[in-house]
Amino acid sequence: MKLAWLLMLVAVLFVHPVSAECSDTSQTVKCEEVAKNYSSVPSNLNKNVSVLYLNCNHITLEKNDTVILRKYNNLTELYLNNNSIIVVHNYSFENLLKLKILDISNNYIKTVGKAAFAGLNKLQILHLQNNKITQLSSDVFAVLNNLNVLNLQNNLLVYLDVEVTFNSIFITLSGNPWICSCDLLSLQRWLNNPTVTMENENNTMCTFPVTMKKYPIKTINISNCKQMGTFGTTLLPFTSINTIYGTTYNYTNGSAYSGIQPIGKSWPFSVGVLAVILSTTALIIAAIKFPTWYRYLISYNHRRLEEKEESEMSEETFTPQLCTFPQTSESNEEEFIVGFEQFHTFVPEDDGFIEDKYIDP
Repeated sequence: MKLAWLLMLVAVLFVHPVSAECSDTSQTVKCEEVAKNYSSVPSNLNKNVSVLYLNCNHITLEKNDTVILRKYNNLTELYLNNNSIIVVHNYSFENLLKLKILDISNNYIKTVGKAAFAGLNKLQILHLQNNKITQLSSDVFAVLNNLNVLNLQNNLLVYLDVEVTFNSIFITLSGNPWICSCDLLSLQRWLNNPTVTMENENNTMCTFPVTMKKYPIKTINISNCKQMGTFGTTLLPFTSINTIYGTTYNYTNGSAYSGIQPIGKSWPFSVGVLAVILSTTALIIAAIKFPTWYRYLISYNHRRLEEKEESEMSEETFTPQLCTFPQTSESNEEEFIVGFEQFHTFVPEDDGFIEDKYIDP
């Protein structure tokens, strides 16, 4: 009997799992699901949860997580730090209209969509530190009108274009490989806005170029920049991001970092000029050296022809001699013997007297 009741209890728990550990007070519902080895946002939480801790899990914040988060539309604080987030997609938090604090720090975030924080009009604190963010569009912050704290420390940002005017904001930018070129002027002007307070101002320094290294990005004087237009478009003849970007430093592994920003349009022109110079030089050298090479080739062919003729003549001269080398054939021996015998053949001699017709017999 006890076994039957135990089996029924297990079945009930399997079909209706026990909700997460949440503390319900008169004003807030707080759920702490820390280090539970979750790979996605749990769907069995109290729908009225207002403070949710999901840090130290393996959540990736994919589409299914976004769908589940929409159910918790009473959230005012969401902690997703120390998870496995790589991309913050557009509209990931669109239904969390009451959210004031969002912590997605200490992840592996490389890309943040332009509309990633759409709908978070009441967001006040945003933690993005200790990620791998290489660039942020100014549109990312366009909807965050009430943002007071923005932490971008220890990422891979080389420049940042912020066109949003906040009432008052506290920002942290240290630990990024800033390139102090004309492309940074927009950020520098924004940082010097009286409504912006910068933490670790003296420790937020240039990384490149080397001549400007260790200078604070907020106060460094970036010269030789020509401002154009209303939006402060800048030109820099010798220290623009496009020209020195190939040696950007990567703080994650202590090596040179490349590929953060698209390469500028100046390099195809440089390659084209180099190709024209090399081809022109090759043609000039060929034109100068061609007569010499031609004479050498002709003389070489003549020498080969003379050697060939001499070899043929030598063959005609010496071949008969080699072919008529003294032979020891039997026919020659027989001819020699026959001649010898004919020469020495015995001829019967007369009696030794000479017939004289004047002598009477």
